[in-house]
Formats: sequence, structure tokens, C-alpha cells
Amino acid sequence: MKNSTPASVVDLRLASGHKAQGGTREHDTLTQEAAGLPEPVLSDAMRLRAIFAGSAGNLIEWYDFYVYAFTSLYFSSAFFPQSDRLVQVMATSGIFAVGFLMRPIGGWYFGRYADRHGRQRAMVVSVLIMGVGALLIAALPTYATLGPAAPALLLAARMLQGFSTGGQYGTAATYLSEIAGSRRRGFWSSFQYVTLIGGQLCATLVILVLQRLLGEAGMTAWGWRIAFLIGAFAAIGIILFRHHMHETASAADRAGAEAGSLRELFRGSTRAFLIVAALTAGGSLMFYAFTTYMQKFLVLTVGLTKPDATLLMTVALIGFMALQPLMGLLSDRIGRRRNMVLFALLGAIATVPIFSALAKAQSATEALLLVSAGLVICSLYTSVSGLFKAELFPIHVRALGVGLAYGIANALFGGTAENIALGFKQVGVESGFYWYVSALCVVSLGAALLLPDTRRDNPLDRPTDRAIAA
Repeated sequence: MKNSTPASVVDLRLASGHKAQGGTREHDTLTQEAAGLPEPVLSDAMRLRAIFAGSAGNLIEWYDFYVYAFTSLYFSSAFFPQSDRLVQVMATSGIFAVGFLMRPIGGWYFGRYADRHGRQRAMVVSVLIMGVGALLIAALPTYATLGPAAPALLLAARMLQGFSTGGQYGTAATYLSEIAGSRRRGFWSSFQYVTLIGGQLCATLVILVLQRLLGEAGMTAWGWRIAFLIGAFAAIGIILFRHHMHETASAADRAGAEAGSLRELFRGSTRAFLIVAALTAGGSLMFYAFTTYMQKFLVLTVGLTKPDATLLMTVALIGFMALQPLMGLLSDRIGRRRNMVLFALLGAIATVPIFSALAKAQSATEALLLVSAGLVICSLYTSVSGLFKAELFPIHVRALGVGLAYGIANALFGGTAENIALGFKQVGVESGFYWYVSALCVVSLGAALLLPDTRRDNPLDRPTDRAIAA
């Protein structure tokens, strides 16, 4: 049985006014971490800085990943010039999906790395790898210069980014859940999606500014490269924050041969793994349907211009981001299980009506209201997406369990959302995608009903960290 010092012990130390003797609190904390003690003594200010640092890395990571989705309308013809417009978009969306297929590998590798070598190191390395992928895309010659090698290199860069993203999600979810403490765990953990959406929002804002400055011709010719360059240089900035990310898994937690082991994960947490995968299937699919795919839906189906679609999604994402802490606080009151049940139930019932009405929207305002309605439902899931996963696994395989289960389900259902939606559109049955999303929400509803209520008995608070039994 693995022993760990839970976040609640840190809270008790804070409540009792514990303070190390000699030196500053920051210095003593870093000394504790270097010595491999179970848990650093964190002040509220240090905890906030740690959450900010972990969230900043997450924001950079997701900006780099999503800027591809938002610029693909401009560079698709540069890499696939011999196809019609819809096929070009499908081809670049296919490469976007391949990036998702790398996520399970990234989830496994970085989850194992985080469970054995620490969450902080895993997060820093994954963000830097994402920056390398963004830099490669920014400098990539087009089909006119390299021929078929150009889309092949684009694919390689996206595979590198998918590998990085697969690692970032699991480690960030685990880290924020562990560092948050027990008092408002749902609220603080929600900042994973605040910054994930913030990354999307930053990508959208960058595209919006570039559109206004460069116009359609400039964006298509070279403006899209600027967006990738910004992400590449921002990734380097994570180095400045790394010292604030205090390690949450002790040296003892990471030392055993079973730490980060697939055998150990499936020996004790098979049921937890399957629950996470099933909930991620519906949650990721609906999230990508209403975010990354939505921009294309607004252009290709609703008939908005690219700048108008970008502006609409900017406004919608701001509201969506603001909802995350509120829904996180709601989960602290009603429990993560009820959050998930509400999400899956509403997603199953409302997705088809929302998309059907959106396809016939007569104005941008009407479209914005309908997109926002879908995002409100999504926020019940996204606000605690990382937290409910982390609460199901023991500390020595937590990052692995969260990252791998998420990576597999996200690759199969989230990463393929655009291509499946465009495929339905191409054969003239666009509404089939709406029903597909609803069906996956029904699957997630079944998994949500199997979740334990962690308000009174939370694995993150136990002196002995247990998994959900296989």
C-alpha cells in the first residue's frame, strides 16, 4: 500500500500556523522539496503562485495546439493546393486529428515520467516540446516549394505537438488537483480549463488582430505563420515560472518500481480507467464540437464570414472561460458526480436542438446565444474535468491514469470530431453529427452514474491513497 501526505495535511499545517525555522518560507519549501520530504509547507500566497505557474504553462500549451485549428482555413491551400475547398479543410482537419492520435503516447510517456520524476519537470518539458512543434510549422515551406514533403512535415510537427499535449493534460490535471488543497478544490482545479480555454481565446484574439491588420490576402500568404511564432516564443517563457511549481508527489511516492507502471495502473484501477475514458468520450466530443469545429461550422454552414465567426467565438469563449470557476465552486457544493450527471443528461437532450437551430440562425446574435447555450452545458464537465479524474487514482499512478485514459478517449472522439462532422456534411447528412454527439453523451451519462461522491471521502485527502477498485 502506498503512503502519501495528502493536501489536507498541508491545510492543517497552515491552519496551525506552522512555519519552518530559519530562512524564508520560500527557501525552506524548496529545501524540503530538494530533500524529498513528502509535502512542502505552502502558504496561501505560495499555493496561488504555484497554481498560476501551472496554469500559465497550460495556457501556452493549448494556445500552441489550437492556433492550428484557427489558422487552417488560411494555410490549407498552401499544403493541399490540388483539392477543392471542402477537401482542403478536411485534409488539414485530418492532420489535426492525427495530432490527437499521439496523445495516448504522450499521456503514457509523460504520465509515467511525472509519477516517477515529478509533476513540475514533466510540465516544463511538455511545454517546451510544444514550442518546438510551433516553430517548425511557422518555418515550414509550402507545397509549391517542397511538393508532397510539405504536408508530410506538417504532419510530423503536429504529431510532436500531439505528443506534448497528451502529456500536458494529465500532469496539469494531477498537479492542480494536488496543489489546490481541500477547501476549494473544485474552484482552484477549474483553472486548468480557464487556461485551456484561455489558450484558445488567446489564439482567437491573435487571429482576430492579424485579420484586421493583414486582411484575407496577407493572412493567406504569410500572416498565419506569425501566430505560430508567437506560440513558439511564449513556450520559452515557462522556464521563468518553473520555480513556483512546487512538487506535490514526494520522493517516496516516486521511488517505487510500481510508480508510473501500466501493470500497477490496471491491477488496481481498471474500473477507474474505464469510467474516465467513457466520460472523456462524451465530454471531449462535445467540447470540440462547440469550440474548434464551431468556427468552421459558422463559416461553412451558418454562412458567417471568417472575421465574424472569429469575433463570435471570441465573445463566446470569454463567457465560457468565466463560467469555469463558478462551475468548480458548484462542484464543491454538490459534488463532482452531480456535475457530471447534469452535463451528460443535458448534453444528450439539448445537442440536437441547439445544432439544428444554429444551422438556421438568421443573425450573429442568435448564433452567439445558441453557441453559448452549448458551452454552458460543456462547462459542467470542463470545470472539473481534470479533478474528477485525479480523484479516482492513487498518487503513484495518478498522472499516468489521468493522462492515458484521457489521451485514448480524446484521440478517438475529440480529435476526430471535425473530420466526422465534415464527413457528414460532405455526404449531405450534416444532422448525423448532432445525433452522434448526443449518443456519446448518453454513454457518458452511464459512466457518470458510477462515479463515487468524493465530498466526504476524497482519495486526495487520505493518508493512504487508494484507487477505485478494479
